Amino acid sequence: MITVFALSGIPEIAPGDDVAALIGDAADGLLEDGDILAVTSKIISKAEGRQVAAADREQAITEQTVRVVATREYPGGVTRIVENPLGIVAAAAGVDASNTPDGTVLLLPVDPDASARVIAEQLRARFGLRVGLVITDTLGRPWRVGQTDVAIGAAGVRVLDDLRGSVDAAGRALNVTLTAVADEIAAAADLVKGKTSQNPVAVVRGLGRLVGGFDEPGARSIVRPAEHDMFRLGTEEAWRAGFEAGRSAQSQETGGSAEPAV
Repeated sequence: MITVFALSGIPEIAPGDDVAALIGDAADGLLEDGDILAVTSKIISKAEGRQVAAADREQAITEQTVRVVATREYPGGVTRIVENPLGIVAAAAGVDASNTPDGTVLLLPVDPDASARVIAEQLRARFGLRVGLVITDTLGRPWRVGQTDVAIGAAGVRVLDDLRGSVDAAGRALNVTLTAVADEIAAAADLVKGKTSQNPVAVVRGLGRLVGGFDEPGARSIVRPAEHDMFRLGTEEAWRAGFEAGRSAQSQETGGSAEPAV
């Protein structure tokens, strides 16, 4: 059986706060060996001072953009899907303007895996329990409407469950099954944390088989390498790039007399 419950009593976080101590106080007497804590990235960002002044959120997004994947205009603005410094492809580079004072925005933690390890180490030392930790953030998904929480940082927990080489119930070999269990943990935790309930931490129990040492790869390992990414651009962006490449090639072949774009 898998159970998920939110921790109550965690106060509003300010820069410099000891998140591990605050989580530990809220979890005192509640944790068991093999538990996995899912922590909303927002409180990590606040504690690490990632709240920055930004009269223009768009400028903050630009500064966090490594690569533009797609843009779409809509009444009132433009949505930008971009790759941020963590390698995550997300709307607005993960820059968050919700639940922050006017004129400020929150950036994602600089190194969520490292942040997760610091907190997990302190909780293990405090309680003498083998616990794992996942830092979560909300992302949209290609081809699917709506958002869900995923893991952007992890420590002491297996983030991918590799079933390749095993067999299914019918005895057929599994050749490609690589389950993103850290993302599934993050999504399950979001069901009890919610977006407006001010419960930024949840405990997922019953997955002790996934909890291990700190030699496990972090959540950064879930990001698909560029050489394996079949969808590097949005559809319209890819079409325009191909069109311009075709025009350039035609122009070279005809000595610069390619027809203008319509």
